[in-house]
Amino acid sequence: MAKRTPNTQLKQLITEAGWTYAALAKAVRVVAAEHGETLRTNKSTVEHWLSGAVPAGNTGRHLALALSRKLGRLLTEEDLGLPDTGGEDDGIGLTLGPDPVDDLLAMWRHELERRHFLTASAYSVAAAALPVSHVREMAARTAAARTGRTVGMAEVTAVRDMVRVLSEMDERHGGQHGRSALVRYLYDDVAPLCRGRFRTEEARRQMLSAASRGVHLLGWKAYDAGQQGLAQRYYLQSYALAAESGITGHDGFVMRTMAMQGLKLHRPEHCLALAETGLNRAKGKVGGQTEALFRVVYAHTLAKAGQARPALAETDRARALLAAGADAADEVPFWALAWGPPEASVHSRTAKVFETLGDHHRAASQYARAAASRPAGTYARIVALDLVAEAEMQLKQGRIEQACATWNQAMDHMDGVQSARTRKAIKNIRRSLSRFRARGLRCAADLDDRAAGFLASP
Repeated sequence: MAKRTPNTQLKQLITEAGWTYAALAKAVRVVAAEHGETLRTNKSTVEHWLSGAVPAGNTGRHLALALSRKLGRLLTEEDLGLPDTGGEDDGIGLTLGPDPVDDLLAMWRHELERRHFLTASAYSVAAAALPVSHVREMAARTAAARTGRTVGMAEVTAVRDMVRVLSEMDERHGGQHGRSALVRYLYDDVAPLCRGRFRTEEARRQMLSAASRGVHLLGWKAYDAGQQGLAQRYYLQSYALAAESGITGHDGFVMRTMAMQGLKLHRPEHCLALAETGLNRAKGKVGGQTEALFRVVYAHTLAKAGQARPALAETDRARALLAAGADAADEVPFWALAWGPPEASVHSRTAKVFETLGDHHRAASQYARAAASRPAGTYARIVALDLVAEAEMQLKQGRIEQACATWNQAMDHMDGVQSARTRKAIKNIRRSLSRFRARGLRCAADLDDRAAGFLASP
């Protein structure tokens, strides 16, 4: 029998963690139990590994995860001096586990290493139902051990400030600007903060909420790049962090986002339940402007479900709440400002309700109000997309020259924006213009030439 080589890498990591062999064995048993496995790992087992033995089955993964949690960084089996037994786990991010940071660390590492399988992953209808069932069951979850630095509200403010800056960059320049910087910031800085020792319970709750907002932004960036499966995984983990934070309404807001994604992808199976459950998590517990954001998405899901009268009633309630909240100057939470001013978001989503119900005139009016309600310099991409949608509604009314003028306004906002959605919008514009250009309509020909030039640019 060949002589085993002692595992010095694993020994160094155990020493860094400050664990006894018995403590490590217990941590591995805990991780295994969270994944539905029962292990008999003990002090002698750890000594066996250190002598060069390879853990059987999934135990190596459980060992790596236990040390990752303790040390606040992602460790693989290879980092522990063990053979990699797993390959790429295409289920990463599609569950609501006991500690969302575990899945996120793995996802971020795959992003940083440019692994293709995550960015090419498909949207999952089954996964879309997870937040609804989670709210219904609200099963007790294992609390992760908190280690590392002491964290207070100053650190929470720093995370919010950084996420705000990266969010503004996203809206001004498109989802691909700053994406790697956001992944690296969440991986290197925010994940260890979430595992820190907190000065107060409120600091812990607010840090998890701030982290959720950062992960939500990362999901939005993936969505903007057309990577819908990856976006869904990030939204699920953003939801998990928000639910863990216990901040009123935040988990419901992420459910609202997931409903919006499902509607956009024409996968309505769980959208109504997501929007309704999200609304119920916030109704009467948040300010009027914030509640309006929930209600207007619920209205859209009702419209998509063919419930026109309830949809219009919810739209009216949303606009009434928006006006009352603005008059009262109620405070809108940090996490609810993902798409800028609530007024603009409510108008844009109201337009989609009218569009779904076939009222193209009112839809065009609401898209115009949405675009006018945002500071154009900060929200270039979303202003452009609202204007594109307005032009589409004008075209459906037979107003081709007005549509061309609005499309030109939209393209004025697209310079410097790197976004799969804006490029797709330009392609759709060209498709819509083709029959008018063939008829020799000058405004259509000029706009088509401009669109072709836009698509030709890198």
